[in-house]
Amino acid sequence: MPEIMQKESQNLENQQKPNEDKKKLTPKIIFIALFCAVLVVLAGLYWWLTRNDISTDDAFTAGRAINIAPHVSGYVTDLCVNDNQFVHKGDVLLRIDSRDYDAAYLQAVGDLEKARGQYASAQYLFEVAKKNYPGNLKVAQGELEIAKANAFKAKTEFDRQHRISRPATTQQAIDYATAAYNQAKAEIAKAEGNLMIAQPVQANIGNSGSQIRQQEGIMNAALAKVKQAQLNVEWTTLTAPHDGWIAKRNVEQGNFVTTGQSLIAIVEPETWVIANYKETQITHMRPGQKVKISVDAYPFLNLEGHVDSLQAATGAVFSAFPPENATGNYVKIVQRVPVKIVIDKGLDPNLPLALGLSVVPTVYTK
Repeated sequence: MPEIMQKESQNLENQQKPNEDKKKLTPKIIFIALFCAVLVVLAGLYWWLTRNDISTDDAFTAGRAINIAPHVSGYVTDLCVNDNQFVHKGDVLLRIDSRDYDAAYLQAVGDLEKARGQYASAQYLFEVAKKNYPGNLKVAQGELEIAKANAFKAKTEFDRQHRISRPATTQQAIDYATAAYNQAKAEIAKAEGNLMIAQPVQANIGNSGSQIRQQEGIMNAALAKVKQAQLNVEWTTLTAPHDGWIAKRNVEQGNFVTTGQSLIAIVEPETWVIANYKETQITHMRPGQKVKISVDAYPFLNLEGHVDSLQAATGAVFSAFPPENATGNYVKIVQRVPVKIVIDKGLDPNLPLALGLSVVPTVYTK
């Protein structure tokens, strides 16, 4: 009997232990379940709050970098800037030896003065021509009338010598009358020729006027050479076209530089962001939407801006080797569209943003 009672008590204890273990595990399970539920709720809440925030790490700072190149060739006599120096608009960057261009300018000025003298002479000659050619016509007309009168006189003497009887004259008188008559006819022909030469009065005056226009053209060409020579002299001094920082300086004092050679780059202070968003991210993106920008180089900067514009073509269109989707096997690739983001505030003037820095913009589409 005692053995049977002992076994029953052991069975009763074994049945009570699982119930006690279950009571101990229940609070843990409830805690874990609640914790997971809270995580799910928080995750859902975070997704709900940020579902319209579109960000990308394929974004960089951009700006204007102006390449400075000379208009003229020559040796650099003065280099007035150093690497990473800030310059203002109009500051002298460098000077090129101008002695050859100064001499060319003086020669061009001399040629211009010579052309002006010839132009003035042509004007005077034109005024003279307006008097001379009509006068020459009248002189030719008068000479023709004189020649005709002399011819009439010679003809009269010629006829008289041949009408009178031979005893009343001499052969010498007849010969003289004949020669005078022939000479008078020649004088008429000469006067008629001179008259023909003098008749195109307006044409001769117009020709004289064309000489004025020709000399005026020569003078204008000489004036253009003077201006070109003056520009060459001015171009020997290179100045900054805008405010900015000196970058990529490829020149030293004493170097020989040629026209169009890139010497210096100037980076303007204005910067913006070019963000290459996936085409699936720009569905609700519009100009004017607010943007939060974080800069990898300066994590403490809190930049704010707005979407300025979306490029009208994907980046692949402007690549060196654009895709030819009509050839070969086609594999769809998600394209990226460059988006320009203007920075509105948050910049530190003591920390200028270099071009090409990595940034992470987040666009609030709603």
